[in-house]
Amino acid sequence: MASTRMHTLLPSLPEPRGHALHLRSWDAGSDADAEIWLRGCLDPDFQRWNTPLKLWTDLAGARESLRARAREAEEGRCSSFRITDGESGATLGHIGVNEINLTLKLARVGYWVLPEARGRGVATRALLLASRWAFAELGLHRLELGHAVGHHASCRVAERCGFAYEGTMRGAMFEAGRHDGFRDAHLHARLATDAEPEPPGMR
Repeated sequence: MASTRMHTLLPSLPEPRGHALHLRSWDAGSDADAEIWLRGCLDPDFQRWNTPLKLWTDLAGARESLRARAREAEEGRCSSFRITDGESGATLGHIGVNEINLTLKLARVGYWVLPEARGRGVATRALLLASRWAFAELGLHRLELGHAVGHHASCRVAERCGFAYEGTMRGAMFEAGRHDGFRDAHLHARLATDAEPEPPGMR
């Protein structure tokens, strides 16, 4: 469980910048942010590999989802970032440091990238940036990353960012679009003491 100190500290932490990216907090009250969140979560590639606890398909659901993440951030349980281009400010995707446990110095990371931003190393650069931020600003020791077996792109991102493959977790994720079926997942993790890999070439 997050500490009381973290409840007030998380919102005031600096937003991560680097690798030609700026990770900005999502604005639950912004129609533009809700529209981007909806588009990202309705993307067929996202839905193939991810099944949110609540399945929603409209702007009202997107706003509710962003408000829930804002509450979790206020409580010190997660920090959700809109991945933006460092120069233009255009939104490229999302990355979250989730399930933060300060007692165990542990959290889980997850991300998605909008279709038009893929193929440019965005996920890799954002994960490197968010990982550095989590270790430095939150004082975490271990970050975990899980993805469905067969999601080879996510596996490559994890490996490029120094998240070592630690095994296969049986029945650890929902099947696509279902809450009544499960599939296996790969577990990757990185420690604060691990070397930080170099970012990929940017174009």
